[in-house]
Amino acid sequence: MTAVGPLETARELLREFPVVDGHNDLPWALREQVRYDLDARDIATDQSAHLHTDLARLRAGGVGAQYWSVYVRSDLPDAVPATLEQIDCVRQLIARYPQTLAPALTAADMEAARSQGRIASLMGAEGGHSIANSLATLRALYALGVRYMTLTHNDNVDWADSATDEPGVGGLSAFGRAVVREMNREGMLVDLSHVAATTMRDALDASEAPVIFSHSSSRAVCDHPRNIPDDVLERLPSNGGMAMVTFVPKFVLQAAVDWTAAADENMREHGFHHLATTPEAMKVHRAFEERTPRPVATVSTVADHLDHMREVAGVDHIGIGGDYDGTAFTPDGLSDVSGYPNLIAELLHRGWSKPDLAKLTWQNAVRVLGAAEDVARGLQATRAPSNATIESLDG
Repeated sequence: MTAVGPLETARELLREFPVVDGHNDLPWALREQVRYDLDARDIATDQSAHLHTDLARLRAGGVGAQYWSVYVRSDLPDAVPATLEQIDCVRQLIARYPQTLAPALTAADMEAARSQGRIASLMGAEGGHSIANSLATLRALYALGVRYMTLTHNDNVDWADSATDEPGVGGLSAFGRAVVREMNREGMLVDLSHVAATTMRDALDASEAPVIFSHSSSRAVCDHPRNIPDDVLERLPSNGGMAMVTFVPKFVLQAAVDWTAAADENMREHGFHHLATTPEAMKVHRAFEERTPRPVATVSTVADHLDHMREVAGVDHIGIGGDYDGTAFTPDGLSDVSGYPNLIAELLHRGWSKPDLAKLTWQNAVRVLGAAEDVARGLQATRAPSNATIESLDG
């Protein structure tokens, strides 16, 4: 009788408890590459030459639920309509592939999609600039299906500090705390990826519901400001939230930090935004890499983060958020959305139990969204929508 290896065991586990991935930037890639021409990037066909994501590879990766990022750049002059275009893109994708993608707004929707063998499709807005300092706009995004909002992206907003900008308000301002409270009231998850550690701590103080980190790793393992300090991870059990490890090499591999800084500067010198992934931008990236070989992260690198995050936060408070189609480079073994079984196999090799892996892949993320819904029901019974303005609270 042939013994079943870790990779086949991983695939079996994912058939029962598939991956809930916290962050995929496919909608932005579709905007950048083909201006939302879904015929030009038909993800029902092999898109490996252009994208990290297509339907076949999602299936091969054991993905059962995906938070599609409706990210827009923070330097866009019209962030709100651009965010609406991103939401529209996700809705078009769901309508175009109904046999594979299922619209999901709740934890119950996620479970229903799993029982149907479809991929629950949720949305997350990446950056508070997408609400333009308006709580009414926040509520409108929720009404359109957005189920988390990352408080900042790479730049500060008027009411919250980013991990990769100079300190502005010292964490969250009074209006920033009002944003968190209104997200709690709506049932929208507060996402603390990208924010400064001061903002993380202020949000944990302010939030009445579980928070998430949709795509962040451990700062103790890789000292990058995008990652989560241990004192914040330690607070997740009392909050009930979760941290979803990301795969981006410059956030998980210490040797990649300095290389990435040089690569980003090279992009700017050639007239590109450092996050650009257009074909022309990727040519510049590849030329730089030929001159200066990049340090390579692996599945083991990511597993090191999960080992540490499990130790500090506990297995009930961790998950996965790959950031596919939002990064130029990926770890060996995790080159696209088909790679999740390789990570689960590595964790099995390290002694992770099947019940713990089921929490990592599926159960924690479903529980957290359901808990946010429960909090919202209670708050809506006692609290009216807030019409506070940034001018009234922050002066």
